[in-house]
Amino acid sequence: MKRQTLFICYSLFIGINVIGQELPKILTQKPVTNYLPDFSYAGYHFGESQIPEVSGKIINATDFGLKANDGLDDSKALLKAVKAANAVEGNVILQLPAGKIILSDILYIERSNFVLRGTGSGENGTEIYFPRPMMYLKDPESLAELREYLTTFDKRQREPENNIDLPFSQYAWSGGFIWTQIPGERVKSYLDKYEPTPSFLAKVSSGNMGEHTIIASEVKGLKVGDIVELQLFNKDGENGEIITDLYKGAKVKPGSHHWKFPKLPIVRQQVEIVKISGSKITIKTPLTIAIKPSYQAQLVEWKHLNEVGIEHIRFTFPDIPRVAHHVEPGNNAIFLTRVFNSWVKDVTITNADSGILGEEISNVTIQDIVTDGNHMAHYTVTLGGVHNVLVKNLKIYNKAVHPLSFNTFATKNVYQNCEIFADPVLDQHSGANHQNLFDNITVHLMPDNNNSYALFGGGGADYWKPSHGPFSTFWNLNVQITNAEKITKPVLLYGMKDGPFARIIGVNGNAKFEVKYDPDAYIEFLNTPMDKVPSLYDYQLKKRLKK
Repeated sequence: MKRQTLFICYSLFIGINVIGQELPKILTQKPVTNYLPDFSYAGYHFGESQIPEVSGKIINATDFGLKANDGLDDSKALLKAVKAANAVEGNVILQLPAGKIILSDILYIERSNFVLRGTGSGENGTEIYFPRPMMYLKDPESLAELREYLTTFDKRQREPENNIDLPFSQYAWSGGFIWTQIPGERVKSYLDKYEPTPSFLAKVSSGNMGEHTIIASEVKGLKVGDIVELQLFNKDGENGEIITDLYKGAKVKPGSHHWKFPKLPIVRQQVEIVKISGSKITIKTPLTIAIKPSYQAQLVEWKHLNEVGIEHIRFTFPDIPRVAHHVEPGNNAIFLTRVFNSWVKDVTITNADSGILGEEISNVTIQDIVTDGNHMAHYTVTLGGVHNVLVKNLKIYNKAVHPLSFNTFATKNVYQNCEIFADPVLDQHSGANHQNLFDNITVHLMPDNNNSYALFGGGGADYWKPSHGPFSTFWNLNVQITNAEKITKPVLLYGMKDGPFARIIGVNGNAKFEVKYDPDAYIEFLNTPMDKVPSLYDYQLKKRLKK
């Protein structure tokens, strides 16, 4: 038995590396002393079904005047084709031709059972080219509250050393040329005065973290099969009990947004109702935190689209100069909002400010995605305000501020089998995000002059700190050092200062590593290959489906 001492800021964790050990102890512990969330419900149909090859009525965009490769703008023809597709009952596929299509307007997908399909994301497939960013379009009505928020609070990017003092763009983290939405439905909360009165379905008084049963009263019209939103609130100010529970008493300092917006649910999950028996309601997915009466939890209606797909397309933007962080002009490809049991697959995105943005979505699979180009991106595929989303087989060749990022209110989401080739950062972006999984991720990096690398990012504003809540998990992190033959001592991977109770299992690669992650991280299988369980998501899903 070989004993290694692992260095963690302000604390020491002793890891045991046993040759031939089949499973990490965190999987076999009895009784459970280190909680590990079940991430297996992420993805399309809770991971229980593959993305379908949809059949249905095909609307060919070429029938509405679209001509690929003619050098002319195709926006009007595409909008006509979308309108025709919307008139179809049942499954509809809007089929795009091979070749280069030019789009300078937003295509809104506003109905269920809709697939936007190209002929492939490669050279001979379908390319949608965007000649100018969204800043030159008419301001989207659905971003009016965001625009007011940015001006009311004078949100600006200030970099005196670079002579930059510029207002934030409404497109820094929102909007996209392909945009799913329910018209008139607010997607993200910014100002209390616009907080709607939700369609109340039940009051929830109790439930345990990791379990599926909640106790409810005042049930109104709720039925088995409904997809609804569970909301938990902090109505008790800076010392609210839910803040302590959310961060499990960790030595972190929660920012003011945890109590300044009492109308805003601080924890939310989209849940499927499986069973109703008197006051007991069973939901399909486990609770991320316990529910107590003071949280004034409730089930409310959640309006959403179902079975929306975007597939087999390449999105290309011109390589424009980058001005500064948060002032991006809006070269954003896809903005997913208000979708459930939906997908994006086989998509390549070149020179985007943000490739795929998600907000207020659940049980979506985003797979076989490539981002590339010379342009420095803000995000590649990012998850904010979303639940149970699976991002699978994402290859990132371009540089990005946040290559992989779990953002505000993100819970139980998974990046799986992803690879970052340029300046990798595994970011968790503040805002009560908790219990997300980086699973079987490969990163390519070069250590700095101190033989270290800031791999673990904790972005976001101070008013939403800490960077994440308990039980964020890193599983089988494969680190490839570009100059490994010159490395003679362990490389220090660091960067997180306020991410409590993380689970870091299986950091390995072509060198030896140390990990510094604060506070109170659980670290196991350091410098040990994860041959037996390379993917925690797959392991948990297989185990659940066998029951």
